[in-house]
Amino acid sequence: MRSRPQIVIVGSANTDMVVKAPRIPGPGETVIGGDFLMAAGGKGANQAVAAARLGARVTLVARLGTDMFGDQAIAGYQHEGIDTTYIVRDADHPSGIALISVDAQGENSIAVASGANAHLTPLDVDRASQAIGEAHVLLVQLEVPLDAVRRAVTIAHDMGVRVILNPAPAREIAPPLLAQVSIVTPNEHEVKVVVGEPDQAHAIRRILDAGVETVLVTLGAQGVLWATRETQILVRAFPVEAIDTTAAGDAFNGGLAYALGRGLSMAEAIRYANAVAAISVTRLGAQPSLPTGAEVAAFLAYRGQGSG
Repeated sequence: MRSRPQIVIVGSANTDMVVKAPRIPGPGETVIGGDFLMAAGGKGANQAVAAARLGARVTLVARLGTDMFGDQAIAGYQHEGIDTTYIVRDADHPSGIALISVDAQGENSIAVASGANAHLTPLDVDRASQAIGEAHVLLVQLEVPLDAVRRAVTIAHDMGVRVILNPAPAREIAPPLLAQVSIVTPNEHEVKVVVGEPDQAHAIRRILDAGVETVLVTLGAQGVLWATRETQILVRAFPVEAIDTTAAGDAFNGGLAYALGRGLSMAEAIRYANAVAAISVTRLGAQPSLPTGAEVAAFLAYRGQGSG
């Protein structure tokens, strides 16, 4: 079993501005909030930090502006031990920003100004092709242009690297791209959008029929629906008191990539990723909420699940 798997993540990098309020404002409504937090975010960067804190060697492929937010983000990634060689500094577009409202139950509403994220190109990805080919896992999402995602997936597939696609934000994905993906990790809304199918069971079947080996539908507090061509199993979540679910999906995906990269079985990796996500929702913010490997091991030991 590998102690430090190599993971490449192609995706977005934002700065999150989070306000904790009694409820999420409706149209035209102002709600007086409480805690404010500004921290590094973006699905790609969140997943990179999640995997790095667990112990992986992580390379992040992304775009940031040449502004204060970009400078702070780069410094933060390097502090986490993430390889920033393939992060492009874009002088023409600002770094991405996310405005996040979090209610008293930990649910959130997010508005994103993509900035430089919207200009990640296949050429940016090509620069990282050697790193992708040497990785144990490639992890991608959909907060950057699909052409860049497609290029990364194709490189990994051609080099025999396991690919995890977290299809968020939700959009329809063509079957030829799905055919190059090993694992798809949508939530219960995204799974229907990926193939344009309103019925969840039919949507899962269509994703699998496209050539995907495993579909993991994240169901929040219920857990994860693990689907293959042969079977479907509900893996229960760890019960915790959630205060902010902002990075729960990213924590799960980073944990999954790390666990599979180490060589854990799918069952073990899902339980491990569930633990990472469970810890994250008990803390405010995206990257500040992500646990270390030692914290996850202690959590699993306390819950009687073993550390993997």
